[in-house]
Amino acid sequence: MAVIEPRLRTTRSARKAKGDGHERRAEILAAAERLFVEQGYEGATIRKIADAVGLSSTALYMHFKDKAEILAEICEAGFGKLATVTDEIEAEPQPAEISLRRKMRAYADFGFANPNAYRLIYLTRPGEAGSAEGVARRVGRGLYDRLRSTVEDMAKEGRLNRDPHTATQLIWGGVHGLVSLMLTKPYFDWDDRDALIESMMNAIIADLTRE
Repeated sequence: MAVIEPRLRTTRSARKAKGDGHERRAEILAAAERLFVEQGYEGATIRKIADAVGLSSTALYMHFKDKAEILAEICEAGFGKLATVTDEIEAEPQPAEISLRRKMRAYADFGFANPNAYRLIYLTRPGEAGSAEGVARRVGRGLYDRLRSTVEDMAKEGRLNRDPHTATQLIWGGVHGLVSLMLTKPYFDWDDRDALIESMMNAIIADLTRE
């Protein structure tokens, strides 16, 4: 585990230079994200998060009202990155299958580029994230619905061989399964990541589509 150098403590009355508050929030979020993954939501206490950025618990509460708010913001930011990429894909005119492949790839790329956020969002047990779980469910549902709309477009084109809802679950499960395995079992002798993702997408789409 990387050693985090202690930061000078500031008093509640000390004024910070303009912009410091925003930077400090970012530091808190980064430290909390790491601790949530390493120690779980319950294990990552406010005290531990504050210590990681050189703050008192009282000073941390000046930025976030509680631990659930911290996790909620991490989830919002993580989903926001993926939603932005999805918006860009949907804005381009293209066949439904191409859009689907790009969304599947974007989902996988997001997971590998943001492993801590991915673990928090998709690998946290039900109930473990407290009140912040509702944020992940709400935004995650929006992303799922976007994926399903593309699958439904394929059905309208006459290319799908089963119910769009079932097909979407199979697609999501396939991508998530490979990403989560590679993130949680990095010591395994995995083949080339991009090649595995591409082959997995080809297999799923071939099984779900008509010639």
